[in-house]
Amino acid sequence: MTREEKATVIKDLTTQLADSTTIYVADISGLDAGTTSDLRRACFKANIRLAVVKNTLLAKAMEASEKEFGELPETLKGNTSLMFSDVANAPAKLIKNFRKKSKKPLLKGAFVEEAIYIGDENLDALVSIKSKEEMIGEIIGLLQSPAKNVISGLKSGGGKIAGILKTLSER
Repeated sequence: MTREEKATVIKDLTTQLADSTTIYVADISGLDAGTTSDLRRACFKANIRLAVVKNTLLAKAMEASEKEFGELPETLKGNTSLMFSDVANAPAKLIKNFRKKSKKPLLKGAFVEEAIYIGDENLDALVSIKSKEEMIGEIIGLLQSPAKNVISGLKSGGGKIAGILKTLSER
């Protein structure tokens, strides 16, 4: 790879890092061709971009990026693949589901909305992160709950008052 090609790859990686809010760094080494193909297919279905990168080029792209990656460049040892997603927990769920069949991919680290997670032990925490749509749904549910209670109280209260008035008028 020539210097110009390396500079182009670093520039492309820097752009991808800048455009993404969710970046997972994983190790997929040791997977055979069929399993790797299955992983790529699963990533495509989940709208996750999977890219295998050279550690030195990724480290330089992280340095050139305006984002603060903290300890994430230190995890760049061995084989490295990147997972880019718009949904914060999608790659973690994919990794967890894929590991039911295989021991890999292993999570090296993740950059999610400026928070940094280092190590495979954070996989469960990343799976439990709620997506933007899930949070909006919960907030709407919470906001609707008091209004529903007031409306149901008014409806049932009106029936009680009418019943009391009817009973009093009959006496």
